[in-house]
Parts: sequence; structure tokens; C-alpha cells
Amino acid sequence: MPFSYRRIRFLPIKEFLFLWLVKKNTKNQTCLEAGEEAQFAIFGDQMKGFATKGEPDVHHINKWLVDNCFGDYYTRSSLDYAERELLTFCYLYSQGGCEPQLKGHIAANLYLGNDKTLLIAVISACIPYIGYPRTLNALSCINEVANAQQ
Repeated sequence: MPFSYRRIRFLPIKEFLFLWLVKKNTKNQTCLEAGEEAQFAIFGDQMKGFATKGEPDVHHINKWLVDNCFGDYYTRSSLDYAERELLTFCYLYSQGGCEPQLKGHIAANLYLGNDKTLLIAVISACIPYIGYPRTLNALSCINEVANAQQ
């Protein structure tokens, strides 16, 4: 059974529609442009042209990331960029094995005002659920990125 159908069983239909449909701010034809704007706001100007960066055989993946992830999910109005980046940090930290992406999103958190103290508080609160190995990896990434920015 698809995730969205399982989710409906646990949420009232009105809440489901609000979370997944009503909060969408872009039309499909503007997702790429909105995604680029979101990336600039979160990561800075180095993201300019990201959808076409790299080898030609991976352009489609970069375009999907800009279009779908940033152009759709990041532009929804339910959370601001700092809140959304903090959640993205938690997702990546809990997944493990995503340290390059985790470092990028740590840098984005710091850029948006979520300071090192907050990130450490978040991983400290998650230790019982995620465990020490991933927490220690995240702490190492936080320290590396924060020290590089000083």
C-alpha cells in the first residue's frame, strides 16, 4: 500500500489534505525557478545553475533535486527555511551514511541562523532514538563545518 494511503488512515482526511495539497505554493511549470530561488536563499549564490552542473549524465538528477525537493517541498509555506533545514538536518542525521549531505545542510543551518548550540541540542535530544554512533558522527560533522566557518 502506498505511503500516502497508509498516512490517510492515521490522519483525519482534512489534515492530510491541508498538509499535502493545500500548502503547495508553486505550479509544476514554476517549480524549477522556485527551487533555484530557494537554494540561493538557503545555500547562497554558489548554487546558481546547479541543475546543469556536473557531468551531463547526472544533470537529470540535479534538475530533479532543484525542481522537486527545493521547488516543491521547500517552497511550501508551512515551515520557514530555518525550520525546514533543521528538520532536514534531523532526517539526514538519523539516516546515517549521508555525511556529505549532512555537512551541506549543517552549513545551511548555520547560514540561516540555527547555531552550533542548537544543532548540538537537537542531536542530544535524539540520542535515545538514533543512538550514539550516528550522534557522534553528526557531532563530528557539526564541529568540522562550524570550525571551517570561523
